[in-house]
Amino acid sequence: MHRETQCLHAGYTPKNGEPRVLPIVQSTTFTYESTDEVARLFNLETSGFFYTRLGNPTVDCVEKKIAALEGGVGAMCTSSGQAASTLACLTILKSGDHMVSASSIYGGTFNLFAVTFKRLGIDVTFVDQNATDEELSKAFRPNTKLVYGETLTNPSMDVLDIERIANLAHAHNVPLIVDNTFATPILCRPFDFGADIVVHSTTKYMDGHAVQMGGVICDSGNFDWKAAGHFPEFTEPDPSYHGLSYTGSFGKMAFIVKARAQLMRDIGACQTAQGAFYLNLGLETLPLRMERHAKNGMLVATFLASHPKVNAIQYPALPGSRDLPLVTKYLPKGICGVMSFELQGGREAGARFIDHLSLVSLEVHVADIRSCVLHPASSTHRQLTDEQLAACGISPGLIRLSVGLEHPDDIIQDISQALDA
Repeated sequence: MHRETQCLHAGYTPKNGEPRVLPIVQSTTFTYESTDEVARLFNLETSGFFYTRLGNPTVDCVEKKIAALEGGVGAMCTSSGQAASTLACLTILKSGDHMVSASSIYGGTFNLFAVTFKRLGIDVTFVDQNATDEELSKAFRPNTKLVYGETLTNPSMDVLDIERIANLAHAHNVPLIVDNTFATPILCRPFDFGADIVVHSTTKYMDGHAVQMGGVICDSGNFDWKAAGHFPEFTEPDPSYHGLSYTGSFGKMAFIVKARAQLMRDIGACQTAQGAFYLNLGLETLPLRMERHAKNGMLVATFLASHPKVNAIQYPALPGSRDLPLVTKYLPKGICGVMSFELQGGREAGARFIDHLSLVSLEVHVADIRSCVLHPASSTHRQLTDEQLAACGISPGLIRLSVGLEHPDDIIQDISQALDA
């Protein structure tokens, strides 16, 4: 099926007399007729549902839909995008390990890696994703276990050269995790270019309506944990499951099964049945919305780029953009509705501009059907130092604008009057 069709039909196929719309299975637990059946479930010898933290029929259908959209072998929904990034990395990492991350990532993720992971005994080296292969290779160590980046960075809107970074990661026998939140699988599928694991904040475009927090981890099934030679947690017996080996028992699904069986089991950042239902409603219209977001985004970015009060704009689909060749390769259908720009007058001018907006809302949110705006340095990235902000590609006066589905003339008119004011 094409992705437009998958958004409507993948993951859930009703049988004769069953609901056409994905039902909400609002139950925390499930009954069985024998202790042997339950024991087989706990031993991971058979699939099924026994406790909603680890699996629920409604959530399962949405996970299968997202796996189909990304072209993966399996997916696991989480309670938030931050939970997805955390569980995806900790499925691989342990105390004493090291990872390499692009520096121009979402501030919350930067803080997760730089502060919380450090407290857990995990070292992270932040790199400029546009550096040469030779320079990037210097960041790898014998204990490096993964590389992390974002398809479109938040909020600097840099485009990740997925294929190049994936090749570099694989040359060092580690997987590449890509946060594909802004692009969604409608505009880019990182697995097609060599990425191994994809994460999303489904709170953003996948939901699209600002009604439900959520995240998801999707596994390509392509990384060979055994051949890499330094992932014993995948290849050697797991004592918490009577000596089970994830690669030996689950093959290509080793990563996503381990994520659920270990990390979701122990940390429990699960999605609810009702949350998955709301997410599914968003997924059903995702192709239509992403097409409109990309169209509106380009129109608004073009207007801002030509305005005399705008010093700089970061929207890589614009003519002359440094990353335009990467957009052509990875995002030929467009790059969503998110952009960042700097006004003459810096931080103070940006604040006045935001305060004079009427249609566009000041929100701690992005990638919504309604246009919204934010000042990252004083909100989402407030915990970072000026040096860290610079490493993330964020100046003190940077404004992040998320263009919604309103008529583009109305969005531009509101921006225009705020610039005049």
